Amino acid sequence: MKSPLDCAALNAAIENVHRAGMPGLFAEVRDGDQVWRGAAGVADVVTGRPVTADMRHRVGSITKTFTAAAVLQQVESGQIGLDTPIGRYLPKLVPGERGDTITVRMLINHTSGLAEYLPYAYPSLKAFPALADTGPQSLDDHRFTRFDPTELIEMGVTAPAVGAPGGAPGVYSNTNYLLLGRLLEQVTGTTAERYITRNVIERAGLRDTALPTGPYVDGPHSQLYEAWFGMIDPPRDYSVYDMAWVRPAASLISTVADLNRFYRMLLAGEIVSPSSLAQMQRTGPVISQEGKTIDYGLGLHPMEGPGQGTFWGHGGTVWGGGALAMTRADGKRQMAAAVNLQRWNRLDSSGKPQPHPIDDALATLHRVAMYG
Repeated sequence: MKSPLDCAALNAAIENVHRAGMPGLFAEVRDGDQVWRGAAGVADVVTGRPVTADMRHRVGSITKTFTAAAVLQQVESGQIGLDTPIGRYLPKLVPGERGDTITVRMLINHTSGLAEYLPYAYPSLKAFPALADTGPQSLDDHRFTRFDPTELIEMGVTAPAVGAPGGAPGVYSNTNYLLLGRLLEQVTGTTAERYITRNVIERAGLRDTALPTGPYVDGPHSQLYEAWFGMIDPPRDYSVYDMAWVRPAASLISTVADLNRFYRMLLAGEIVSPSSLAQMQRTGPVISQEGKTIDYGLGLHPMEGPGQGTFWGHGGTVWGGGALAMTRADGKRQMAAAVNLQRWNRLDSSGKPQPHPIDDALATLHRVAMYG
């Protein structure tokens, strides 16, 4: 379980992901005081500008851990009850019986039964999860759309429920986290973004992490290439994009070094109390957006290699970008990695994503990073 970092193996593994077809990627792996940072490929396929390991990146749903931690801080201060119905705080947004039965905990761990709003906000994704019947057109239409979170929440709340409140397995839904953003606003008297910035990002001392207010990534960053299962060929750059479509669910910009620092502090009980952390690590089955059943806690999920220790963290994707951050339970071994291409798997005749060499190469990088 305790293998020191093999820098040569890490260099080879990251290079192999690029060779398999990933335009560019970068990562930081830590083992105690030993740190490896690596990058392979290009940040811009037109100019050939290389990626570097210190780039800022859209990290997608890794944002959920930050939002969950912010809510748990308010639970600790007595402003929010983890098992209090959301209707008590936001009766207009979740009215009636569901407002009385869906608790704050069910929103954080995706067991609310509330549907995902994305297929309703993006008309060309309406058929999701039937991928072959979706298309990427509305990704372009909404590049600069400043979505109103209340309207997005309404789409998710009025859509047919995907399960009973508290039922298992839960179903992953961004609607839950937009509601948590609204809840933070209600109890703190400030925007969710401002509260998370002050009490999570700044508390962790993260200098290159921010929730964006506009469509641009400030500072050195990569372009982000979306393939939408081979329907965008060549993949299109979506690095300039208004993130109001996901806000406190998935809009965060960070670096691999900041992500490792954040998760290290979180698992050390320095962002939320040890008892809140224990709540975050209580997991149940949840069906992910890829249709796989995963264990999910409160904004955290575990990964385990055979005979290895448990790693805690989160993954995330946005249009064109992806990231994964995982930290071993003892906080000593960590990996954070970022990629600049998404949905590279073309669909087969039955509409299922086909395996791609990138999949195996990334799995190898993660394995070498986490387990040596």
